[in-house]
Amino acid sequence: MLFPNITTPSVGLMGFGAFGRLIARHLRPHCHLIAFDPALPADAAAGGIIAADPAEIAACDIVILAVPVSALSQAIATLRPHLRAGAIVVDVGSVKIGPAMTMLAELPEHVGIVGTHPLFGPQSGRSGIAGLKIAICPIRGRSAWRIAAFLRRVLGLKVIMTTPEAHDREAAMAQGLTHLIAKILVAMEPLPRRMTTASFDLLMRATEMVRHDSPAVFLAIEQANPHARPVRDRFFALAEEMRAHLDRDAASSFDQRDAGALSWKERVG
Repeated sequence: MLFPNITTPSVGLMGFGAFGRLIARHLRPHCHLIAFDPALPADAAAGGIIAADPAEIAACDIVILAVPVSALSQAIATLRPHLRAGAIVVDVGSVKIGPAMTMLAELPEHVGIVGTHPLFGPQSGRSGIAGLKIAICPIRGRSAWRIAAFLRRVLGLKVIMTTPEAHDREAAMAQGLTHLIAKILVAMEPLPRRMTTASFDLLMRATEMVRHDSPAVFLAIEQANPHARPVRDRFFALAEEMRAHLDRDAASSFDQRDAGALSWKERVG
């Protein structure tokens, strides 16, 4: 249980985009869930989601900030006057160092803070999330371990306890490169769909998992993570080295072929 003395905790979802809807679908059976988003769909109530205002969101036992990293400060400013003592504020951003610093600096001291990063999205989680991974960063208070237990035992997620620094260092490679390569492949379309290898099909599956992520997600992964730039620079540097290597080999092959052709002409001439 998230709260040992509360049978059905209240959860306020600040943001109801594609990922907010994924969160709602899996949490709704286990809590009293309400949501706020300026663009909250008209059919949200029909799906069991109660539309609320920011003050009602902030009054919940758990407040989930399902907003872009760039909108985190604005969301906190809206909620801050209404957050009750003992509440837990959770973010779900793709980077952790910056959001952790922002939440520590801007949230009142009477709330707990947990950083999370579900290592999946609406596409990879559309058939269910059991067995998928989520990173948990304890930031303030002791609630991170209760949340981790709930996610592991009830939702079946594989929980990785980590720090914001360790998270961003690994995510710069694991997530940053995936999104970067996917962006480039999409820009190269049309791509083969009929005569493909098994490895190419896997590459296309990975691309499809992130193809429809919002531009804000891509920018957060590549620009808000301080470890992303060095990884990106190394990747492009190695790609340039490979191109130069192939160009040198191609030139050498041409020289050898020309020399062979000349030798043949001399023999038959």
